[in-house]
Amino acid sequence: METLTIWQFDTADGASQAAQTLRSVERDKLITVRDAATVSWPSERKTPKTTQLHNLAGSGALGGAFWGMLFGLIFFVPLLGAAIGATAGALGGALSNVGIDRELIQRIRDRVTPGTSALFVLSSNAVLDKVGAAFAGQQKPELLFTNLSSEHEAALREVFGEHEPTPAADEQPASHP
Repeated sequence: METLTIWQFDTADGASQAAQTLRSVERDKLITVRDAATVSWPSERKTPKTTQLHNLAGSGALGGAFWGMLFGLIFFVPLLGAAIGATAGALGGALSNVGIDRELIQRIRDRVTPGTSALFVLSSNAVLDKVGAAFAGQQKPELLFTNLSSEHEAALREVFGEHEPTPAADEQPASHP
């Protein structure tokens, strides 16, 4: 089963550092990364910078158009060469089928602000305890989204030292069944 996870970091370079570790654990065959992208928003920039991790994903399960459209919807700017236009509504509907709905888009928009970053990963076959160990000592991200079952999400949070947050009344939970 493929898993989409979105991690938010409190620094502009946190996602980039995590992507380097992800490359390492993938080389060690501890996870299969189907596709991944980072969003970095240095404090001095007016808009975030996005990077698709081509060399991480080989042929890429989703491709730049997907990431560009998703990031365009989130940050109101066309990124990675994909134009936002009439297809935005269609993409929004398609994304809701995998749990990326308006509330999640708004939550990401609210959380990834100047001085922060995020890592978006489509993966499978993760050996969670060993992957978690590889990230030990690094900045602990907040898991904003996963399409895992509640049980698997709890295991993922435990591996990365995060306990289930208590959402505010107007905030959506991190996972969407």
